[in-house]
Amino acid sequence: MQGSANLNLMIKAARKAGRSLVKDFREVENLQVSVKGAGDFVSRADLAAERIIRDELMAARPNYGWMAEESEAVEGTDPTRRWIVDPLDGTTNFLHGLPHWAVSIALEHKGEIVAGVVLDPAKDELFWAEKGAGAWMNETRIRVSGRRRMSEALFATGVPFGAKKTLPATMRDLARLMPACAGVRRWGAAALDLAYTAAGRLDGYWERELNAWDIAAGILLVREAGGLVEGLREGQNPLESGSVIAANADLFAPLAETLRAPA
Repeated sequence: MQGSANLNLMIKAARKAGRSLVKDFREVENLQVSVKGAGDFVSRADLAAERIIRDELMAARPNYGWMAEESEAVEGTDPTRRWIVDPLDGTTNFLHGLPHWAVSIALEHKGEIVAGVVLDPAKDELFWAEKGAGAWMNETRIRVSGRRRMSEALFATGVPFGAKKTLPATMRDLARLMPACAGVRRWGAAALDLAYTAAGRLDGYWERELNAWDIAAGILLVREAGGLVEGLREGQNPLESGSVIAANADLFAPLAETLRAPA
């Protein structure tokens, strides 16, 4: 695997956190059927994974900034670079014993994602990319799908839950899109939805109300695999807006047109 020193550092940190999470996941599979439930245990597993990643990355690059789900952001002495980390994307899946969750690590340089790693430890699939060097899964180069017809396309999204306010908009999206395509999946891990789009398993993906750490690495994967990524509104930066559309070059326009049509 030929990558920069930073990419190799990210992969090492992701794998170390992944091993910790796999160990905890085996425990969760027992806990989640108990009366007490697995919630507190999972939050501890999440925090432990973030601590592992932070220790690895910040020890090697103490001057970089830090942004992650479970801790306060840190401004680095090098203001041009920061790590963007989700130690456990797909926490609800993890909590329920579903083996579909990931570790996501991205490196931002001057406002642009230049390296990204999404590790699915349960399936031993490592998705990684560096700007200008293509996208890979383990040792294999990946590309977005070659499908051109909406009627053959498989998409993914997230369906809002809890206190999120975008359920009506998402239901409207589904009502418009589902008659026109081959299906929509709701996997519950944004980082893997983007990785699967990069690998051609999905033809596209969209979602609202996301955080930068959910999608930073995945956005680079899709772009380096030949796909297009934008915000749900034209001109939006997905990392800032928290909304994203990703697809192959042929399907991006019809997908975006469907999702952006006036209510």
